[in-house]
Amino acid sequence: MKVENKNIVVTGGGNGVGREVVLKLLSKGARVIAIDINKSALEETYKISGGSDKLLTRVVNITDKKAVLDFAEEIIGTLGYIDGVINNAGIIQPFVQLKDLTFEQIDKVMDVNFYGTLYMTKAFLNHLLTRPEAHIVNIASMGGFFPVPGQSAYGASKAAVKIMTEGLYSELSDTNVHVSVVFPGGIATDIKKNSQLTNESASEKEKNSKLILSPSAAAEKIISGMEKNKYKFCIGKDSNLMDFMYRINPGFATKVIKRALGSKIH
Repeated sequence: MKVENKNIVVTGGGNGVGREVVLKLLSKGARVIAIDINKSALEETYKISGGSDKLLTRVVNITDKKAVLDFAEEIIGTLGYIDGVINNAGIIQPFVQLKDLTFEQIDKVMDVNFYGTLYMTKAFLNHLLTRPEAHIVNIASMGGFFPVPGQSAYGASKAAVKIMTEGLYSELSDTNVHVSVVFPGGIATDIKKNSQLTNESASEKEKNSKLILSPSAAAEKIISGMEKNKYKFCIGKDSNLMDFMYRINPGFATKVIKRALGSKIH
């Protein structure tokens, strides 16, 4: 679905990849509704956009089902229609083994990553089916198709997004609604800090790694895949590499990632 002149909702639009997706959609002629739980972050996105009259912002807690349903009703009533939803918002867990995670940490990761995506999808789905053409893009993770030690709960939440989106693609394959699931690798954002489950930020070494995508590059690839109506696609060298390795030899790929990340688990 070409994004020009379309009304598109983006979750997590206050920072990182979500902010870059918002800005690139605007540059391509879309009207964007950016939502985030952080009001000041949304205000910064609006400021960076130059105060674009094609950008609307709303503070929404996507883990609150009623809030999401109310938002969908309000924004459809305000604009008349929505053509696309990009479910980008997500958080990670601290790099610790499952035995050391609290149930509260697990619940928060699952609530944001899976249930938030599910609520947003359900809130707009029936409306999208009335549009001449529409698109749902759900951002999973390379951790959603192979195991990352120290990120078991996060991986489970993204695997749930993967399977839910794949099922939705099948259900909607003969309709006007396109469905995409995206598997990013490492991206140079402050998702660790923004997740509020850890005070860590991405290190300079991580941000400068040749395997790590910039938020801008990631956003460009997400929108490009959307416009090409891609069903499933990886973005980032690390995601593509691990996808290939895991298909060829899952056991070997699991050992490789364990050796690479084992030192981060504490």
